[in-house]
Amino acid sequence: MNNKKIKSLVLFSGGLDSILAVLILREQGIEVKGVCFKSCFFDCKKAKIEAKKINLKLYIIEEHLNLIKNPPHGYGKHLNPCIDCHALMIKRAGELAQEKGYNFVATGEVLGQRPFSQNKIALKKVKELAGFDVLRPLSAKLLPETEVEKKRLVDRDKLLDIRGRNRQKQQELIKKYNIIDYPSPAGGCLLTDPSFSNRLKKMFEFWPDCTKDDIELLKYGRVFWLIIKDNLRVLVMVGRDKKDNDNLEKISKKGDFVLKLKETTGPTTLLRFPKELIDNTFYKNKVIEVFVPEKLDIDTSKPKDVEQLFYTAAILTAFYAPKMRGQKTKIEISRK
Repeated sequence: MNNKKIKSLVLFSGGLDSILAVLILREQGIEVKGVCFKSCFFDCKKAKIEAKKINLKLYIIEEHLNLIKNPPHGYGKHLNPCIDCHALMIKRAGELAQEKGYNFVATGEVLGQRPFSQNKIALKKVKELAGFDVLRPLSAKLLPETEVEKKRLVDRDKLLDIRGRNRQKQQELIKKYNIIDYPSPAGGCLLTDPSFSNRLKKMFEFWPDCTKDDIELLKYGRVFWLIIKDNLRVLVMVGRDKKDNDNLEKISKKGDFVLKLKETTGPTTLLRFPKELIDNTFYKNKVIEVFVPEKLDIDTSKPKDVEQLFYTAAILTAFYAPKMRGQKTKIEISRK
């Protein structure tokens, strides 16, 4: 078998299994390039770091997965539509492989490592949905022979039979390939995080047409949903630390309101109105004075008029600066 001109695209997250998939294929003389997907739920930072260590060139594909609002094959433990997500990624990678002249697509998936999305039925479904065959070098001997194996583009005998969550075989491969520094196993997708998933469920409930920019806000700060006229919800994000404050400022956009303590340091709060109201200039830049309670007792279930809404947001801003509790303070409100 002459592998000099055989080329593969490997879905590359930067995790150990995707690193091993690359090295296993390279060992057969196959030219490998990685492809990493990024969205508001996961990024390619780790992938870029790990790719550099093994001299792997990367394609970056930005993919906002709207299918999470109503995934045809349901969610995993939280709000992660892994089957549909993996299928979409393989479909995109397959199209890129065709465009760039690669022979096949591979992943570092391990059979049984994730019970919902990496069992035999799920992997078969992913192939059907994607419309492309995919090689899984770490578990290939436990799975049906792929077309690339049948065509002898890869040597099936040199592929592996890893199953489940036990990492013993991966540890053996780490020694074999002399991998000194590698990332610990960890989920890189926010949709598998229970706290973030709960936040996102609320946003889907209150703002079904939310955008990527809206979802990005949920990463930074405490979340409050206040009700304004016509039972519409207003998102209030209160920064927990300097990093949150800086990010809320950075990702604020036209129509947002930013609240800050005027005379001392404290949280930055961002208000974003639903699209039905965002273009209405019904509140101007101003400074208001509030009394900060010792104990937070805000009813978020009752509608508020504009003045009440901003007063409530101002109290939230000041309350999370503990030094201001039990006294009056001024809050500066500015519109982007």
